[in-house]
Amino acid sequence: MSTFERYLTVWVGLCIVVGIALGHFFPNVFQAIGSAEVAKVNLPVAVLLWLMIIPMLVKIDPGALRGVAEHWRGIGVTLAANWLVKPFTMALLGWFFIGWLFRPYLPADQIESYIAGLILLGAAPCTAMVFVWSNLTKGEPHFTLSQVAFNDLIMVFAFAPIVALLLGLSAIVVPWETLLLSVGLYIIVPVIISQMIRSRVLQTGGQQALDHLLQRLQPISIMALLATLVLLFAFQGEQILEQPLIIALLAVPIIIQTYFIFAFGYLLNRAVGEAHCIASPSALIGASNFFELAVAAAISLFGFSSGAALATVVGVLIEVPVMLSLVKIVNSSRGWYERGEVVRDRAAARKAQV
Repeated sequence: MSTFERYLTVWVGLCIVVGIALGHFFPNVFQAIGSAEVAKVNLPVAVLLWLMIIPMLVKIDPGALRGVAEHWRGIGVTLAANWLVKPFTMALLGWFFIGWLFRPYLPADQIESYIAGLILLGAAPCTAMVFVWSNLTKGEPHFTLSQVAFNDLIMVFAFAPIVALLLGLSAIVVPWETLLLSVGLYIIVPVIISQMIRSRVLQTGGQQALDHLLQRLQPISIMALLATLVLLFAFQGEQILEQPLIIALLAVPIIIQTYFIFAFGYLLNRAVGEAHCIASPSALIGASNFFELAVAAAISLFGFSSGAALATVVGVLIEVPVMLSLVKIVNSSRGWYERGEVVRDRAAARKAQV
């Protein structure tokens, strides 16, 4: 890692402070930027996400996607964490912390709405940002793309029924425009652009030219990540300063959920024998959230000024700092994780000899 990347946590902290300050002192500017939306998808943030994920997608060789089937255990762990565990543990944490433990400190008329927002977050696993987390942990890029595609496909069918079950609503208004536009903007279009770039570079300069390009693109990806963080905190700077206690209390179940789902996926991948480069994106996609979908659904169901909308926004605010801490854990624990692989390999070899 470069010196700049080693101190990424410091830059993240500075971006949070700068974002809140800019949102406080120049609210009209950032309200204008925040209103540049199509179907609740913010276009400036979408551009920054392109700058983050296209360099990572350029690494992907379409011919190598056939090998992803070998990692069916990692895909199974991802799907179990995202759809059999995460929505339900988020609901339980919401009911425990917001519905009971923190109830005396929160507006009584918004309690149920806050819980609903947390459930919407829990039912919307990450899409685009997982490419960033996978890249920072040297995750297998072909596996990352395949599991994102699986999640997006399942989300189309499972998001509404799961949310309806947990919220006790007879019908959920799924913001289909947001869902489909986000998948198109964050997955389909970047994949097409990145593969056009890859093909062109390989044709003109070969693998050496591609490696040189990837090295040059890496700093752009990190800078786009930090710029996104500044924007997200600037958009909500006033709310953070006006109601810090509510935001802090709502952050507690979200943070606990994030670390729990990560640990579930990471440890289960180790137990079933997946490689570290598979376990990292598998665990991180469950821990992260598809916040555009969650925010849009909360606004559609409960209104812009509702507690549900605020809860989903809190999820947005803590997303990058918390996920970067998980990236640190993944990278720091690589040796421990791979020692488990060595033990299993030796045991398998002894068993084969017997």
